[in-house]
Amino acid sequence: MTRPSISVLMGGMSAEREVSLKSGAGVSEALRSLGYGVRQIIAGEDLGAIVSDLQAHRPDVVFNALHGRFGEDGCIQGVLDWMGINYTHSGVRASAVAMDKAAARTVFTAAGLPVARGRVVTMAELEAADPLPAPYVIKPLNEGSSVGVEIIHAGANTRASIARSWRFGTSALVEEFIPGRELTVGVMGERALTVTDITPRESGGNGFYDYAAKYQQGGSSHVLPARIHPDAFERARELALAAHRVLGCRGASRTDFRYDDTRDPEGAGRLVILETNTQPGMTETSLLPEQAAACGVSYPHLCQWLVEQATCRT
Repeated sequence: MTRPSISVLMGGMSAEREVSLKSGAGVSEALRSLGYGVRQIIAGEDLGAIVSDLQAHRPDVVFNALHGRFGEDGCIQGVLDWMGINYTHSGVRASAVAMDKAAARTVFTAAGLPVARGRVVTMAELEAADPLPAPYVIKPLNEGSSVGVEIIHAGANTRASIARSWRFGTSALVEEFIPGRELTVGVMGERALTVTDITPRESGGNGFYDYAAKYQQGGSSHVLPARIHPDAFERARELALAAHRVLGCRGASRTDFRYDDTRDPEGAGRLVILETNTQPGMTETSLLPEQAAACGVSYPHLCQWLVEQATCRT
């Protein structure tokens, strides 16, 4: 049987470019090991060059290994739909809504899914006063990998300076800080995988699952399946699948949670959704491939499964 030709789209212009390059390299090697013909497209600022490459080689499938803005927010998905080329992961609407944290919160709330108390504020509002009682979290509206995330603790004097130096637009999402643990659940189609408990290394500084904790060697430890209350475990899986569905995701996604079991360590605790990632990291040791492997799906076969799910939304 002839394998479809694959173009792996990687790089991009976001703060997650280096992560995307690693994802793309891993995916390329995995698909080649299964006999696929693979080309790599290193995306940069020149959209015309990407389109020209796709027109010249006309792959059967684009494996979208881009992360962050322009690759995960519906932009490149719209281009591929326009060109009539099948691609992996979610389409324009799901990608755009999931990447916009305020829009995703609205969808989750309407569906009855739990989110932290919060709201969108302008930088002028943030500079003038605390928008919520401390501690609270400040997040860019459309960045991934915890880029730009700040935590304001009681008594901190950094709020105004953060507002003045903010480089992620004129607004931000602020949410109450949820104590406890960071959990994540991958979804493949209609199947929620397992639950990973992510613990940042305290030696990294703040114990928060920030960009360094996610991508630096030894920045965090992953425990899977997570050793949490069994009811919370199943609830996290249910919520991840529900988030995948209400956003309209396709292929694979990964939903991140805060899990507060600090008040009653013996109870089921409180789960809130932080965000759903429509383009989860795809290095061999990334969270989604790690969970897939724990559920019996090897890294190469996860990549193959994503190729098999690829479609065009025209």
